[in-house]
Amino acid sequence: MLNPKDFYRKLDTLFSEIYKVGGLDILSTVLEELVYFLGRDLNIVDGRLYEENVTRFDLINCTGDRSYPNSISKKDTALNLIISHGCYIFNEPHDVTGTSLENNYRTIPVAFVVSKEEKQWIFIFELASGWEREEIEFSLNTIRMILNSRISTDHFQDYIHQAELIQRSLLPEKMPEVESYDIAAKSIPTEIVGGDLYDFILYDDKHVGVAIGDASGHGLPAALLVRDVVTGMRMGMEKHLKMTYALEKLNRVIYQSRLSTSFISLFYAEVETNGNIIYVNAGHPTPLLIKEYGIEEFTIGGVVLGPMPHVKLKRGFNFMEKGDILLLYTDGLLERQNRLGEPFEMQRLKQLAFEKKNLSATEILEQIISEVYNFGNKRKWVDDVTIVVIKKNE
Repeated sequence: MLNPKDFYRKLDTLFSEIYKVGGLDILSTVLEELVYFLGRDLNIVDGRLYEENVTRFDLINCTGDRSYPNSISKKDTALNLIISHGCYIFNEPHDVTGTSLENNYRTIPVAFVVSKEEKQWIFIFELASGWEREEIEFSLNTIRMILNSRISTDHFQDYIHQAELIQRSLLPEKMPEVESYDIAAKSIPTEIVGGDLYDFILYDDKHVGVAIGDASGHGLPAALLVRDVVTGMRMGMEKHLKMTYALEKLNRVIYQSRLSTSFISLFYAEVETNGNIIYVNAGHPTPLLIKEYGIEEFTIGGVVLGPMPHVKLKRGFNFMEKGDILLLYTDGLLERQNRLGEPFEMQRLKQLAFEKKNLSATEILEQIISEVYNFGNKRKWVDDVTIVVIKKNE
């Protein structure tokens, strides 16, 4: 009898090796390890692996030197038994007589199926004398479950990696160089991909557009919404459309292409070297203008984008003097809590920013992130955090 503890020990060893293998190489690895590593325990003497094609399953790997068919028709009766059950043990060698699983070795086949999206693979093994049904069913169904989970996870990670690359490509590679301004920005996603965004549109060396936004939720769905927003905003602004018109049009696109419960807060401003600022705040946490003797807020605009088919946005105006600092951020900063459950909140941010106003843009940014991170007892960020600092030096 198979000792379950010994088997699980070997199974752990097997899958610790398998998880080091990338892509679909994992399937051939499983085939060979089941025969050569667990074969004696399970009385498996040979194995083969078939990959689904249009009308058949094609042989892509096998162990040993036995001769097997290069393909199996999808109409094969034995094959359909395997597919319908997921894992199937044939009782006697004659059960496969007249099928593609028939052989001259008088061994009993056992097989199982794994799937990835719409594609399937069939593992077929030959059982030597001494095998026991309960042991085989227990072992192969366990392996099948883990393997299906593994390749599904691998596939999902592929998508996550692709989304991460897309999101990275949307973030500015470097800070824009604008006369009279010192600019710094940073985004910290709580997952591999996040729902925050920041962007710059450099019209010329004296005129820059800056945006910051926060999509509802986080992770992959939020990241995809961010991709759409950044792409749509760049297209609209580069066509020199009025910012209110461009953002109202973007709202319609978001509403039509996504569930109405999806939304994004967005702040967009155009900053000129003479200090003029024209902006729209579409439901985003209030940006701050840190001045020598106080702090001003940017509140004019409208509601968040996405939930409603039509929104009406208004433009706001402000002015930066030498030494002034424009601070943009997402709510992950304000909502970070200490061990007592107290959020960092606006008043602490205002006080901190005012205290650091004589530092460079990069130093202000790093000081704020450090202070808020420490406020939360250096625990992992629970929401995406993004900060943009623009300081007028002349």
